[in-house]
Amino acid sequence: MSVSTMPAQTTADIAHAYREERARRAKRAAVLKHIFLILTSLVMIYPLIWMFAASLKPDNQIFGDLGLWPGEFQWENYSEGWNALPVSFTTFFWNSTVVTVLSVLGNVISCSFAAYAFARLEFSGKTIWFALMMTTLMIPYHVVLIPQYILFLNLGWVDSYLPLIVPKFLAGEAFFIFLMIQFFRQLPRELDEAAMIDGCSPFKIYWAIIMPLSLPAMATAAIFSFIWTWEDFLGPLVYLNDMKDYTVPLALRSFISTDGVSQYGPMFAMSILSILPILLFFIIFQRLIIRGIAMSGLK
Repeated sequence: MSVSTMPAQTTADIAHAYREERARRAKRAAVLKHIFLILTSLVMIYPLIWMFAASLKPDNQIFGDLGLWPGEFQWENYSEGWNALPVSFTTFFWNSTVVTVLSVLGNVISCSFAAYAFARLEFSGKTIWFALMMTTLMIPYHVVLIPQYILFLNLGWVDSYLPLIVPKFLAGEAFFIFLMIQFFRQLPRELDEAAMIDGCSPFKIYWAIIMPLSLPAMATAAIFSFIWTWEDFLGPLVYLNDMKDYTVPLALRSFISTDGVSQYGPMFAMSILSILPILLFFIIFQRLIIRGIAMSGLK
């Protein structure tokens, strides 16, 4: 080996050692990052784990035993909870399904119509109406609860599902409208112009062009609407009085008795079953949620 080649080989060895050291550091950093994420996820899902464990315990062990693992598995909590109330949970799940499905349809249809008008059409006072719509995002639901109740009471809708469903068909969710507006604005306007040349009306453009291209945004609105409606407690509490009309959240509240005799085991068992539709819905459509939100935020 000549002397002239020594510096080049030394430099190559140093570079190789540096690359190996950097790869080891990157690997250690990746391992530490995954450990941190796993621990963080365990902290976040711990309430669900605890609730599932509580659903398998007798009532006297739920709050008296700090351990997660049940001393004895009380699988009967699920069968007892399903029929613990005067009305079976089959009815409650059906009621929640009807209210949720109709609410999702109402939100998607009405909010997409409003968003299409704001994003693609020109009309008088468009800016003012859009500003008014956006201001409703800052109004808490509790502020309008009493006026809405008085209105629905005068209409004779109290103790029915109409107050929970009809407003969804009137484009009352400003968040969904804004989400869809942001998505519609990303679509090329040349599509509208070409369709108008072919004689399409605004509704035909919406139905044949805008809606098929906007499935991610509409799916995102549908998923959020499903979750919010399924777990809504205040609305059914205000407007529903008959137990046979209760939704699942109201039915779960019925397990808590004011006389101190509460059925916690069956309640947690039914709580686990009540969140399964939300978890499955989210897991199946999570890609559409991420895609819809990400594309709605593009400029």
